[in-house]
Amino acid sequence: MLTHQDKVLIEKRKNKNWSGVTFPGGHVEPKESFVDSVIREVYEETGLTIQDPILCGIKQFTTDEDGRYIVLLYKASKFTGQIKSSSEGEILWVNQKNLLSANLAARFEELYEVFTSQNSELYYFEDNGDWHTEIK
Repeated sequence: MLTHQDKVLIEKRKNKNWSGVTFPGGHVEPKESFVDSVIREVYEETGLTIQDPILCGIKQFTTDEDGRYIVLLYKASKFTGQIKSSSEGEILWVNQKNLLSANLAARFEELYEVFTSQNSELYYFEDNGDWHTEIK
């Protein structure tokens, strides 16, 4: 989550499988640290180079193979550059007060709660065909 004054940077994703407003993000390349990956991904998707990202939470969910998928959540407020959209989606600044009234990606509200509260873990799990969310 990248903030500037009372605004937050969002991405209006184009992906049909997971569309809506979310934060920029991505994957870790081989031989790349988590911090370096978040700096790279934010740059690739937004044109901004963030500085001093802070780990603020973890999103995790179970997979069909009894595995676990883990996403590290980072915050930043220092950056250089000019925003530009990418093939991932449109990039823009929005007032934080208006964020939750946007067309949000699935389960974004729970994710945003981890970014903005003292809670640090967002856990999705399936139980008898139903998906559940725990925030701790």
